[in-house]
Amino acid sequence: MMLIELPDFQTKNAAKPWPLQGRVSKSGKTMIEKAYHDRDGHIWMNGEFIDWRESKVHLLTHSLHYGSAVFEGNKVYEGEIFRLTDHSTRLVNSAKLLGYEIPYTVEEIDQACLDTLEKSGLSNAYMRPVAWRGSDMMGVASKNNQIHFAVACWHWGNYFTDKMKGIRLCISDWKRPAPDTSPCKSKAAGLYMICTLAKDKATATGWDDALMFDYRGRVAECTGAHIFFAKGEELHTPTNDILLEGITHDSICKLAKLRGYKVVKRDIMPEEMKDFDECFVVGTAAEVTPVREIDGIHYKPGKICEAMLNDYNDCVHGKIKI
Repeated sequence: MMLIELPDFQTKNAAKPWPLQGRVSKSGKTMIEKAYHDRDGHIWMNGEFIDWRESKVHLLTHSLHYGSAVFEGNKVYEGEIFRLTDHSTRLVNSAKLLGYEIPYTVEEIDQACLDTLEKSGLSNAYMRPVAWRGSDMMGVASKNNQIHFAVACWHWGNYFTDKMKGIRLCISDWKRPAPDTSPCKSKAAGLYMICTLAKDKATATGWDDALMFDYRGRVAECTGAHIFFAKGEELHTPTNDILLEGITHDSICKLAKLRGYKVVKRDIMPEEMKDFDECFVVGTAAEVTPVREIDGIHYKPGKICEAMLNDYNDCVHGKIKI
């Protein structure tokens, strides 16, 4: 994340075309995140590198209007992209579920990501591969649109800071849809609309994130992370019939088994949440983040949370193989 400090007069008096997320620095001045369209660097786009500020798409891009872009979130640790090929494979499959083919193979997508990382000069970063339908035609029908693909890479700090303190989750008003109402196994842009609504309401009312139930009232996931509950040395996590196949989730299941923990994938009902000792969420951005409260239910992040947090950190840095 890139932050810039605004002078006092600019903070108080300047008209802003849109709100920018901010924080207060030690000097008392407002720190805002530098807009993503106005940065130095290059973005890999349709087979070539383009100046960051010139990587533009047309207003009438089909995926902008109809939500059919697909994307991945990759993390880079010490110059290595964690589980790169798994992410690239999921990206290709996400597009197929939405009815189109990305015009690059998994191997070519891997290479584009590696080239973008090298071009960026970063050794620890976040990476966003994304594919979308272009502006060749407008309307619900999409088949004559060209498919575009790009990769961007930038520095991004911790999604949640001071992790062992634990985060607080509220229960979202929004539910994850049924598998016959959306292509829920696709990491599609349109499916994140309710996640944005849930996250914005949560943070506006003093919570760190929101926990979503599914269409049957079962515990599902947070707005951008899967969830685990711990009791003794057992980890319980929701079944995945309506959830994205999480790469970090899979990593945690494998790491837990290496420790001798039993991993139980099952339906979890809301009334069960009070019966667990610990809770944590996982995702590429969230990594492993303990939870200390879910809407009045309190947990104490302990040895399970700490063990999985440390093991995952060792795994992404190549110290543990899965």
